[in-house]
Amino acid sequence: MSESIHEELRSLLCELGIAIRDAVLSQRCGLDALALSSVVGHAGGDTIFAIDKFGEEAILQWFRSRWPNRIPVQIVMEGIEGELCFPEGTTAGSTDWKCIIDPIDGTRGIMYDKRSAWALAAIAPQSGEETRLSHIIAAAMTEIPTSRHWRADQFSATRSGSLIAKAWDVRAGMTVDCAAPTPSTATDFKQGFSSLVKFFPEGRTLTAQIEERLWDELVGLNRSTSPVIFDDQYICTGGQFHEMMSGRDRLIGDLRPLVYRTLDIESSLLCHPYDCCTAMLLEKAGVVYEHPLGGFPDAPLDTESGVPWIAYANANLASQARPVLNKILKQFLV
Repeated sequence: MSESIHEELRSLLCELGIAIRDAVLSQRCGLDALALSSVVGHAGGDTIFAIDKFGEEAILQWFRSRWPNRIPVQIVMEGIEGELCFPEGTTAGSTDWKCIIDPIDGTRGIMYDKRSAWALAAIAPQSGEETRLSHIIAAAMTEIPTSRHWRADQFSATRSGSLIAKAWDVRAGMTVDCAAPTPSTATDFKQGFSSLVKFFPEGRTLTAQIEERLWDELVGLNRSTSPVIFDDQYICTGGQFHEMMSGRDRLIGDLRPLVYRTLDIESSLLCHPYDCCTAMLLEKAGVVYEHPLGGFPDAPLDTESGVPWIAYANANLASQARPVLNKILKQFLV
């Protein structure tokens, strides 16, 4: 399969991200947090808020008007009932590609104007139910900024290409200079941001116990009267990826699927394939991304599977923390 089609698909995913971003920015004008956060439905066990509809509608409109008919594709995203393929009328079995999308990753942050959300999209050759995250050949993540921010970043890549970084001044609708993201080159975790996901009450106690043990063994929590590890919960996977790529965080891990299984918690509020579909961009930036117990955190391109993952800013930090975390997880998890 030629690199030219991969590059075309990357470019299309970038266009899609811009369409989602612009739709959300324009349609939220004049609406307060109460209106944006009103519950309009549920999908896959997760809550659908009013602001989510902006992204979904933008996707459908964009694919109908912009997606090339010569590239038949199946769309996978939350809230879709039945098959959604383009050109319209195409069956999934007749498509060549499967595109997984999270229209607004970080709904809870953006609807209260707290923190940027991200439009995530990735695409893989169509292999039906066997299509997996490891098959992705192009991905793009596009920032949806708060009303207080003028700049929006975008990162994209093909499997065989380099990471491409762009940025826009959303006030003027024009691109601005954007340097390639650089992960932290720190040689230890002290005086830096690192965290395990604890967005919601479910499983928080066990996750915190694992985290406390990890830092006690790595940095010695009782050896200093001042904290040496800082915790920052950016409540979306795309945002966490951005923090790792841009050098702000040294370690982020999402153990929810493993923790929930251990505690026998049935919850859909965990990382799904559409949340982490742009993980290839982390690797392109030089971040170490893997399953907490080793290997690549693979999963089908669906809306239901849970995906545990861990990201280290560089190989040095990974070599320090990986064996310690692995030992602790074997003690705490079943």
